[in-house]
Amino acid sequence: MPLATASANLGADAPDYVVSIQTGNHTLTGDEGPHEGGTDQGPAPFAFVLSGLVACTAATLRMYMQRKNWPTGSLVVNAELHRDHDGTPYIRRTVDIAVRLDDAQNVRLAEICEKTPVTLFIKRGTRIDTTLSSLQPPAS
Repeated sequence: MPLATASANLGADAPDYVVSIQTGNHTLTGDEGPHEGGTDQGPAPFAFVLSGLVACTAATLRMYMQRKNWPTGSLVVNAELHRDHDGTPYIRRTVDIAVRLDDAQNVRLAEICEKTPVTLFIKRGTRIDTTLSSLQPPAS
């Protein structure tokens, strides 16, 4: 049984990169920005990846703080995708917590950020097994 599912449908008559995405009970729209030839009708693929990272980080931190009976307030997690000087991509993540915590609590939450499920998934990398099928017979 899968842990999560998603499917994308790019209709034959759809604008170039506008993709209808179904995940669970949710329908999302993906696209590319104008600089990539899209119409910006939805997030680009890497924005979806970053969205998963920030959502997981915020939820995991809130869960941890609640379990420890620490004060909780609003959490704002941001992530940006960058390339360093040699072209290697990296993510810069910032976390702002609207409660006063002591130094030990802040250190522990920084450690938890590095152990969230999506953080580990991105850092570890994951095998992808692809099966491709076509309704058209191969050209002769």
